Amino acid sequence: MPAVRPITALRTLAVITALPLLLTACGYGSDSTDDDKPAPAAAAGAEKLSADEVKIGYFPNLTHATALVGVQEGLFQKELGGTTIKASTFNAGPSEIEALNAGSIDIGWIGPSPAINGYTKSHGENLRIVGGSASGGVKLVVNPEKIKSLKDVKGKKIATPQLGNTQDVAFLNWIADQGWTVDADSGKGDVSVVRTDNKVTPDAYKSGSIDGAWVPEPTASKLVSEGAEVLLDEADLWPGKKFVITNIIVSQKFLAEHPDVVEAVLRGSVKTNEWINANPDKAKASANTALEKLSGKALPADIIDPAWKSVAFLDDPLASTLDTEAEHAVKAGLLEKPDLTGIYDLTLLNKVLGAAGKDTVDDAGLGAE
Repeated sequence: MPAVRPITALRTLAVITALPLLLTACGYGSDSTDDDKPAPAAAAGAEKLSADEVKIGYFPNLTHATALVGVQEGLFQKELGGTTIKASTFNAGPSEIEALNAGSIDIGWIGPSPAINGYTKSHGENLRIVGGSASGGVKLVVNPEKIKSLKDVKGKKIATPQLGNTQDVAFLNWIADQGWTVDADSGKGDVSVVRTDNKVTPDAYKSGSIDGAWVPEPTASKLVSEGAEVLLDEADLWPGKKFVITNIIVSQKFLAEHPDVVEAVLRGSVKTNEWINANPDKAKASANTALEKLSGKALPADIIDPAWKSVAFLDDPLASTLDTEAEHAVKAGLLEKPDLTGIYDLTLLNKVLGAAGKDTVDDAGLGAE
């Protein structure tokens, strides 16, 4: 089993629960916890599937908009018939993984680092990735008075959401590609990497304690609203400008016992993504309504409009990019090389896609036997 070495900068946290913390870090304006949230009720008299209910989890964040919109618009419930949804939201990947392990949720929307860590820490026994949800939505935004080009990042203080989280790993990898060095644990080196909760980052930027940030949406757009400028969109660093930011995971136990329920949720996810892409303005409004219900605060237009445009909603889990992101964590010294064989089971997703006349997707050789 791969092991992650101790991280001195975060001694108060469990050793690598640090790796995946806050994949998307619950974005600006989100203070929700993992309390149960209401979902549309099943239609009276509708036939149940093999389970009375399905417990799903996700973040109150735009990169989890498939779940936000699918629940808000009743698109999941329509596919589930008389099987009801019990929805919970989470602020961090580790808490969602813990909930999955404990059986508190059955299916979750989550990012690559928590999925990788959850899979490897359990010897490959607790979860499978069964679908994709979103790509993109991560940017390097900076103070234009201090940083005018990529080379000017050297010597500056740049925030990431958490030591070892997906954006932190991506930034450390980008720094290495520039030929610069940074100690991953301390964040000290040619660039000062300042680990800062996304909810705090805008205030840190306004106070001048950071010069920029490598962060997900909508935090990036919040910083732009405070005067920052986008220096780099992470999508530009990936082939085809696509990289996984949100996947769908399921507990292996639930998958084995209730494949019909998992298939129904995946069918709902595919139909939700189709509706989002066909109705972007309505979908954006629906996601914002859901965020307001969950956090008590809708995102203003100058934040949600650019943020929404930078996230692509898709069914493909982009498996090859997950493997690459794991390699980046290894390169940064935050993870020993993991064996991800078996992390994917795309059988049901491809069944749903085929039935809908859509192209099937690939597991990059990391599928379950």
